Amino acid sequence: MGLKLSVIVPIYKVEQYLPKCIESLLCQDLTPEEYEIILVDDGSPDRCGAICEEFAARHANIKVVHRENGGLSAARNSGIHIAQGRYVQFVDSDDYLEANVLKSLVEKMDKDGLDILRFNYQNVNERYEVFEPNKASKPFVDYRDEVCDGLSFLTDRLGFGCYAWQFMLRRKLLDDCVFKEGIYFEDTEWTPRMLLKAKHVTSTNLMVYNYLMRQGSITQSVDEKKKRKVLDDKLLLVDSLQEQMKAVGDKRWYEGMVAQTVISIIAYVCDNYYEERASVLKALKVKNVFPLSTYHANKTGKRKIRWTNISPNLLCFLLHLKNKR
Repeated sequence: MGLKLSVIVPIYKVEQYLPKCIESLLCQDLTPEEYEIILVDDGSPDRCGAICEEFAARHANIKVVHRENGGLSAARNSGIHIAQGRYVQFVDSDDYLEANVLKSLVEKMDKDGLDILRFNYQNVNERYEVFEPNKASKPFVDYRDEVCDGLSFLTDRLGFGCYAWQFMLRRKLLDDCVFKEGIYFEDTEWTPRMLLKAKHVTSTNLMVYNYLMRQGSITQSVDEKKKRKVLDDKLLLVDSLQEQMKAVGDKRWYEGMVAQTVISIIAYVCDNYYEERASVLKALKVKNVFPLSTYHANKTGKRKIRWTNISPNLLCFLLHLKNKR
């Protein structure tokens, strides 16, 4: 029957967290013959490569790929190229899975003939305690267990949480749907493309994934080159979403995601490049993003969108006042 599952783990500068991640992948209810763990060392300068080899020496179902540093997307793509499983799951190397959850996910994929299964997750802090700082304001999400096509799932049930690690996927979907390399926000660019290829999609409310919230986010970077790239890639994301939107009839999710991205661009400019707000707002106007949609926005998001639709400069001014307090 071949391998049931390939778990792909892109790895870079996480030696403090990597052992817990790998151990969680081994503490599962599939037999070693049923799944493989592909550890992609993306040119990590610390001990990550050695840690991968140490685990591989003890576990036959672990494969290690060492490559030059190319970023998260390139590392995931390297794993995809060698994956032999019927299904694929991505796990980030500072996160970890709950014990004994993979078998039930694989069985549900088989039983319902699924292309994609989205599962639940929780945030944890660096002490591995459940940590939900923004729980009350989380955007719309629907975990009901009902099989539908990918566009319906995208439009009615996904919300705006585009996380590659929150899905188990049929491997064949990835033949022509890999990650765009060299950009930030690659998950948001990739998720809708992937869902539109799927005919059978659903969710399970099973708590599977633990997402580690730690310092070092690219959006909090003090490196000027990275800060500038964050802004540039947010603008590129708007372009990609608008291009993808042309191929679908029901555009509501895309319009909502564009609105979320535009609001994040304005907030980012107010935090980092307030003196450049006029040129950024002009670039957004050229992209014809206004008026913004409130589709699936939470209460705070809707308020910001309404202010922006009155005047983008108004939201800039209000956010600037808030930052000065």
